[in-house]
Amino acid sequence: MISILSSTPVSPVSPITNVLPLSMVLFVSLVKEAWEDWKRFQNDKTINNTSVDVLQDQKWETVSWKNLQVGDIVKVKQDGFFPADLLFLASTNADGVCYVETANLDGETNLKIRKALEKTWDYLTPEKAFEFKGEVQCEQPNNSLYTFTGNLIIEKQTLPLSPNQLLLRGCSLRNTEYIIGAVVFTGHETKVMMNSMNVPSKRSTLERKLDRLILTLFVVLFCMCLIGAIGSGVFLDRKYFFLGLRGPALSADMNPSNRFVVALLNMFTLITLYSPIIPISLYVSVEMIKFIQSTQYINNDLHMYHVETNTPALARTSNLNEELGQVEYIFSDKTGTLTRNLMEFFKCSIGGELYGTGVTEIEMGEAQRNGIKVDEVHKSSNTVREKGFNFDDARLMRGAWRNEPNPDMCKEFFRCLAICHTVLPEGEETPEKIRYQAASPDEAALVAAAKNFGFFFYRRTPTLIYVRESHVEKMGKVQDVPYEILNVLEFNSTRKRQSVVCRYPDGRLVLYCKGADTVIYERLAEGNNDLKKTSREHLEQYGAAGLRTLCLAYRDLCSDTYENWNEKFIQAKSSLRDREKKLDEVAELIEKDLVLIGCTAIEDKLQEGVPTCIETLARAGIKIWVLTGDKMETAINIAYACKLINNDMKQFIISSETDDIREVESRGDQVEIARYMRDAVKNQLKKCHDDAQNYLRSLSPPKLALVIDGKCLMYALDPSLRVMLLNLSLNCTSVVCCRVSPLQKAQVTSLVKKGARKITLSIGDGANDVSMIQAAHVGVGISGLEGMQAVMASDFAIAQFRFLTDLLLVHGRWSYLRICKVVTYFFYKNLTFTLTQFWYTFQTGFSGQRFYDDWFQSLYNVIFTALPVIMVGLFDKDVSASLSKKYPELYKEGIRNTFFKWRVVATLAFFALYQSLIVYNFVIASSTNSVDSSGKMFGLWDVSTMAFNCIVVTVNLRLLMMCDTITRWHHISVGGSILAWFMFILVYSGVYTPRGIYSVFYVLISTVYFYTTLLVVPIVALFGDFLFQGVQRWFFPYDYQIVQEMHRHEPDSSSAGLLEIGNQLTPDEARSFAVAQLPREKSKHTGFAFDSPGYESFFASQAGVLAPQKPWDVARRASMRSRAKTPRKN
Repeated sequence: MISILSSTPVSPVSPITNVLPLSMVLFVSLVKEAWEDWKRFQNDKTINNTSVDVLQDQKWETVSWKNLQVGDIVKVKQDGFFPADLLFLASTNADGVCYVETANLDGETNLKIRKALEKTWDYLTPEKAFEFKGEVQCEQPNNSLYTFTGNLIIEKQTLPLSPNQLLLRGCSLRNTEYIIGAVVFTGHETKVMMNSMNVPSKRSTLERKLDRLILTLFVVLFCMCLIGAIGSGVFLDRKYFFLGLRGPALSADMNPSNRFVVALLNMFTLITLYSPIIPISLYVSVEMIKFIQSTQYINNDLHMYHVETNTPALARTSNLNEELGQVEYIFSDKTGTLTRNLMEFFKCSIGGELYGTGVTEIEMGEAQRNGIKVDEVHKSSNTVREKGFNFDDARLMRGAWRNEPNPDMCKEFFRCLAICHTVLPEGEETPEKIRYQAASPDEAALVAAAKNFGFFFYRRTPTLIYVRESHVEKMGKVQDVPYEILNVLEFNSTRKRQSVVCRYPDGRLVLYCKGADTVIYERLAEGNNDLKKTSREHLEQYGAAGLRTLCLAYRDLCSDTYENWNEKFIQAKSSLRDREKKLDEVAELIEKDLVLIGCTAIEDKLQEGVPTCIETLARAGIKIWVLTGDKMETAINIAYACKLINNDMKQFIISSETDDIREVESRGDQVEIARYMRDAVKNQLKKCHDDAQNYLRSLSPPKLALVIDGKCLMYALDPSLRVMLLNLSLNCTSVVCCRVSPLQKAQVTSLVKKGARKITLSIGDGANDVSMIQAAHVGVGISGLEGMQAVMASDFAIAQFRFLTDLLLVHGRWSYLRICKVVTYFFYKNLTFTLTQFWYTFQTGFSGQRFYDDWFQSLYNVIFTALPVIMVGLFDKDVSASLSKKYPELYKEGIRNTFFKWRVVATLAFFALYQSLIVYNFVIASSTNSVDSSGKMFGLWDVSTMAFNCIVVTVNLRLLMMCDTITRWHHISVGGSILAWFMFILVYSGVYTPRGIYSVFYVLISTVYFYTTLLVVPIVALFGDFLFQGVQRWFFPYDYQIVQEMHRHEPDSSSAGLLEIGNQLTPDEARSFAVAQLPREKSKHTGFAFDSPGYESFFASQAGVLAPQKPWDVARRASMRSRAKTPRKN
């Protein structure tokens, strides 16, 4: 609007004054957007023109992806990418099987098995494929990657289709020569493209406050213009005969008879005159600074580089850098985030007997808390130790289990481990060289345990599992046993269990089931109460030791029972509506009357440095909440181990595992259970809340901790109770929520974010953490072992939880300080400049006469003061990185928003007012009695040029006074900006123009007045700032200033580099870091997903847990062609 006004007759300045800065800002933004659009266009073009073989007239023709149509028969070769969502018809592998890598969808590199329908296996050659005629009835295109419901009608026979027969666009074919498929969905209807909506946009809190500051400047601008407009209407009078106000042809803006019109027109005039008060280049400057901070600082920090996995930190957005410096609440997942997610089979209970002699880290920590000395357990010399297996008990190893009181139960236990899973073996079929592509680290650990117990799973086909069993019949005897897998009842979040129905070679039908203790116990047969009780006690022991537990059970089936059930199972599998629900209902019919075998205990050790990191963050004033799906005992013990909770804290525990609640649940009345639970939770919450208030009112209040489980949380999040829950939680130093769902994680995060209006950060590593990550102000993904879903949905990605210390206390804090200085300095320098024009207005009868030349006003923000403020945003720091971590309390200044309060803005506004008055009045007063070398008095352009000289020097020197660190870049930018002004005015004043500025500067520099004024005015103007800063630092110091004084005599260790990350790596590690910075085709990480998409429906069934991908990202990766790969053997 202001640029348009500057082109009208009411404007006192040339249009270039406002158009040039605006054009430069828009040009920078335009170039950035155009570059991104161009890259997207190139990626789209590349992917659309990728070729694929399509069947036409009984031969394969090469066609571009963009020309594919639904119903086309295509041939995809090994290592090729699927061009559309395909119905899998045939494969060169036996039994119609192919192997698929889904790294481009979810970051998982573990291969998935896909199996074509037996009816279509023959359509492998062009001639056979040409004969294929069928009808596909399926669901509408949707974004669910892990579900597909449909039927194939072929030769009047209806065959059910599942995700096992769907090959998704973006995935690649592995270990298979080629496959034949029929196109089902193309283009924007493919599942990957349906997932390509944008991640919820996030803006930093400081950026939103900046918007309010800009609005304040508009209010100031309006007030200044209003004062000038009223002044012009009052001032204009016919008594000033020398203004020629008595003529008949007066313009509207000079007619004293209509003062309102005069004031209105003058209002628009002054808007264009004072428009430099609005810093239009601020947003571009801040965006540039934050982009460099992200790409050059965070991404290149060796302190956040994980050597073992060759994973550097990654800032996936630059919008939230300063938000990292103001975080008050951290919401963390446990498994894979606080722990390593490297599962090891540690202990087990079989038939009521405990096995395993190890001591966990948590047990050691608990013993230390209780003052008990724990001797390290010495393992026997023949202990087997491999990835996923850390078990030591001679009673079960090397066939010794045959001498145990319950050898038959041991045999069922080991077979359940070896058969009930979805693991895919790779490599040579020997125990030493085989590799397991596991659905999750837990699955790999259980299969590895079976192998070490003598039940070696070495081969899988779509219908058979081969197990090499040792010492079963007699010691030393080895036999290969094929088990026919008849049905797989998949795991999901509702079922919390997985079952397989298998047939032994001798015809025995068995259902093996493994899952959470809560669901297995509900489905056990009557009787055997001693075993149930003993096993439950063992489960509680394992939970207290921080171990992850699973229960194992089996059921022998008769042929008739199985056949009747299988018919229902096939019907449910063929259903087009509610297929998942019907399959769950059918599974309930057979998963009953189970016989308990025992339970497993898997250890997931804490990540390195987690306790120290949490302790440091707590000292920084950050409150940490753990949101986990584990049992309460496990969660509490992990919290103790990582120093989140200690014995000095007063703990409030709100649990659904009470005798009263169990008794109500045993009756089975859902309405009564809901009512009773709501009342119980309300009473527990009220009691805890009242107790907390009493503790806080005491003379020395203890730190508080809250532990709540998922069932109670469900009722506590009710609108009538959530305020009480929030008040109690905010008074606690630590909060642990256990047995929570992904949706509840997001709800808790939103509760604090919106209810308490505190800045939140969520950190997790799995797909079930995505909703929590997106709900928080800042989302951090751990590049862990559960795929890349969390990373793809995050704002920042790190490899280890302990790197949060550097991310928040160093980079976050520095970014906050720098952005605060940049924003407040922009406000100060624009206000100072505009106010000198405002004071001049009072001496011109409020006529709107400009004080400065148009080009002075145009280039003030763009050239003469632009570069130094960017240097502050990039290089300024109050204390070193090591001191930031040594004194984490410094971080509290960001939480309190100390450096961007209205008080800070008001202080700078006061000094802008003071300095503008000093510059204007000193220059005006001193020029009154000054003359040039020819004896003439100085005119308007002489005085305004002198004032502009003083303004440029003053605001640039004031910037140096704001800096805590002054580098050569500060000297170069400040000196260069002042020099740029002098070079410009030398050239501009030497070129003849009709503006009156011609040769003005040459006249000025020939006088003593110029040098005296240029020396004295900035000193006097900045003297007030100098005194204020001195008094503030001496009597009211900030925390960082105290630290500066404490360490002022220490050498600055950061001289080697801006980030103080002196290269501590070996040459090989440094090379790995450099390689890790390069674009890569696929992730190295495996993920938490079962090896066919049906098993991954655990995530699909959760609201909002899928990580959306931008289509051009998929296109880029899918279109990349690396060097030829050596085919891997199946």
